Amino acid sequence: MAKSDYIYTDPTTYTIGNTPYALYDDDNTFKTDAVNVTKWVAKRLGHPVMQLEFNSGSIYATFEESISEYSTHINNYNIKNWMWNSYGSEARESGSVYSETGTSEPQNPNGMGTNFFLSEQYGAAAGVGGDMDLHTGSITLENKKQVYDLQTEATVVSDHSGSRLEIQRVFNYGPNAITRFYDPFAGSFDQRSMLDSFGFGNVAPAVSFILRPISYDIARAQGIETNDKVRKSAYSFELVNNKLRIFPRPKSSDDGEKLYFNYYLRNDMNITTNSYTKNKVTDPSNVPYKFIRYENINSSGRQWIRKFTLALSKELLGIIRSKYASMPLPNGEVTMDGEGLKAEGREEKTQLLEELKEFLDSVSLTEKTKAEAEEAEANQQVLNKSPLGIWIG
Repeated sequence: MAKSDYIYTDPTTYTIGNTPYALYDDDNTFKTDAVNVTKWVAKRLGHPVMQLEFNSGSIYATFEESISEYSTHINNYNIKNWMWNSYGSEARESGSVYSETGTSEPQNPNGMGTNFFLSEQYGAAAGVGGDMDLHTGSITLENKKQVYDLQTEATVVSDHSGSRLEIQRVFNYGPNAITRFYDPFAGSFDQRSMLDSFGFGNVAPAVSFILRPISYDIARAQGIETNDKVRKSAYSFELVNNKLRIFPRPKSSDDGEKLYFNYYLRNDMNITTNSYTKNKVTDPSNVPYKFIRYENINSSGRQWIRKFTLALSKELLGIIRSKYASMPLPNGEVTMDGEGLKAEGREEKTQLLEELKEFLDSVSLTEKTKAEAEEAEANQQVLNKSPLGIWIG
């Protein structure tokens, strides 16, 4: 290449492929601004008064890097705020530098995050939901037999034979207390029919209906249940190592009756890899964020990018000029400012990155919550000092 290829000259148009990664070559706003930013940076570095020892392609590269740097910090901000709400959503293709299917917007910002998945696990443990199948099994009661081995004696789904059962609920209940004090058969047939038509047929005695509050029926039912628990062997059970001991001891009248229970399979409960994490978002490395298109960045973001481009260009030009501390000239020499440019560029880079990080931290969800709490407290103090109205009756 000719020596002039390494000396800066103002570009006229942007050509596709001028940047190393061509991340924004399909963005018309980027192509327009790339030329303008390049000219602006060159003028800030002293062109055309001073010669710049790199070409416009080097500034294009720093411009692309600045946009990517800005995009990275914005995406990191979104990941910090929204990653756990994206947990389990579709992830980008593995190893993709730039994902066309990715997005620069928060995914599923519903505020639930992993609480949703935790609630499924708690729901399964409590028997009120979850992501595991709840199965039903039964045992056949035998006269005077009180202990049953659910692993060997129970009737379960055929595929579960031999699997470890995790018992969740045993349906060993006594007769409902309400059936112990209702008397629907008192009185004549005609009287029962008449009372049934008015909805009074279940009140005893049926021939003399008395309107009572519902609390009366509740207290009476509780009295019957407490009496059974204290004075009788109430219906209950003990479960140890899936051996079920039921109370009271079955009688001859119970022979052949079924006692049902709900269970999970131990293997289902021990599965650690669930379908909602396979090829899904599990950590910051596969959250589906892509580089933000330059045309979608607002004016304040573009100004930050321009300044960062200038800082990168200063550092690059300083590195180039640092190869030679001075250049010989007739009757003297010229001292190069490479080290000064490098230091100045790196200082500006650090300052710009700190400003961006501080700003993003100040608008995070955590800071938003703090600001709302302070605002609520301030409003409460104002209201406390407001005079109260006087009511005159």
